[in-house]
Amino acid sequence: MATYDVALVLLVDRVGAVLMQHRDDSTPVSPNQWSLPGGHVEPGESPEQAAHRELLEETGLTAGELHLLWSGPRPYEADFPHTVTVHVFHGATTARQEDVVLGEGQAMVFVPREKVFDRELAASTALVLSMI
Repeated sequence: MATYDVALVLLVDRVGAVLMQHRDDSTPVSPNQWSLPGGHVEPGESPEQAAHRELLEETGLTAGELHLLWSGPRPYEADFPHTVTVHVFHGATTARQEDVVLGEGQAMVFVPREKVFDRELAASTALVLSMI
């Protein structure tokens, strides 16, 4: 069974909206679902370094200080043949929607906090958002 680490970023704007990615339909993990920006931790990279890199690659945004919010196993899903450790970092931004550059996925948008659960969420994202 493959094992790896991923870093996700819970980035919140001035009014508390959460930056979320609508994943492609061709991605092998959580296709067509909504998730936090992030991805694999590369060899030699810390989870926090990966969080900053992935945020820049996927959104064009940089974040100041990121704080570890949670780290743990990815929630179980049938037919998911991997063991994944998820590292979720929290940060705030003054960026606006027009500052976001879509680098991956179908969309990357700030979603009002009260509407995040109105979307079909990836397993890890649903778990993390239920904590805040």
